[in-house]
Amino acid sequence: MILNLNPNFKPLDGQEISFEAFTFAGGEPHIKILSDIPKQHSVTVTQRINSFNDLGLLCLAVDALKRIDVLLQDLYIPYFPAARQDRVMVPGEPLSVKVYADIINALNFKRVLVFDAHSEVTPALINNCEVISNHDFIKTIISDLNEEVVLISPDGGALKKIYKLSEALGGLEVVECSKSRNVKTGKLSGFKVYADDLAGRSCLIVDDICDGGGTFIGLAAELKNKNAGKLYLAVSHGIFSKGFDELSAHFERIFTTDSIKTADNFRLTQIKCGYGLLS
Repeated sequence: MILNLNPNFKPLDGQEISFEAFTFAGGEPHIKILSDIPKQHSVTVTQRINSFNDLGLLCLAVDALKRIDVLLQDLYIPYFPAARQDRVMVPGEPLSVKVYADIINALNFKRVLVFDAHSEVTPALINNCEVISNHDFIKTIISDLNEEVVLISPDGGALKKIYKLSEALGGLEVVECSKSRNVKTGKLSGFKVYADDLAGRSCLIVDDICDGGGTFIGLAAELKNKNAGKLYLAVSHGIFSKGFDELSAHFERIFTTDSIKTADNFRLTQIKCGYGLLS
């Protein structure tokens, strides 16, 4: 049986567990399991964690399930919260990803599924973690585009995953890029594309997260300076905190999944985080 805690996110097939959830006037989340679940029955839980209240609802749901004596099998949280805060950059900061990981570990699921983890730190911190790669996601996109593309690695941090992706796709060409970031201000500069001439070839930038989009806008300008043809953007987890207007001025199409939110925007092609991406 499956407990989908977000009513707009039902990535897995199976018998759903019915529940009621609400927030008290004081701000505390609450949940009541309504389905009659047999004792020692295996349960999978899915949740989008975009806030501490989402995490709180998950913790309360797990406690409720344990009190009716079920077996916690899988937890599916495709976008792991605070994954980008996987190191302490300046004194006085927390190691945020570890805070979330410690809470998740205390829930004692047999397996925790994460889609396209930001770095190797996340699975290292989570007990019984299984990372689902972005390979099927990108295969779906390339099939949709139906044209030859060059894979663009936006920075050094993405290189290892990009080359694994290239291998899975039969050896597609990879072009490496880089940028500089001020760790105190977050400002980006110094975009570089390590190719002499892209000769009008279509380019697909692949990354795990798009927040404001500054990295991809900066890279798009440099790719055009290297004579790139059509530009496409594929990000596993789309936050899009600054909307799509500026991104759409640079990219023919933008692809993401529903790992963070369900978007209804004509500029975006959204692929569901269902069983099709779980291989």
